[in-house]
Amino acid sequence: MQDLARLRDMPRIAAPTAAPAAQYELRYRPLSTVACGFAFPCDACGQVVMDELSERSRANYLYARAAVGYELECPQVRRVS
Repeated sequence: MQDLARLRDMPRIAAPTAAPAAQYELRYRPLSTVACGFAFPCDACGQVVMDELSERSRANYLYARAAVGYELECPQVRRVS
């Protein structure tokens, strides 16, 4: 019983807070200066969760994937945070 009372009276140590998760984006740059590029949120490996994109962003993402080599460069993963 004395051990429980001693534990109860000890100062509490705060748990370390987790570092904020780094955010990444998948960038498709245009091959020409006239066209525009695209950027989509992704993980560190470049995986885009299509279910989290809006309808318009999803359509743009599918277009960007199809336009690689024609209008857009190969995508690059960039750290945003």
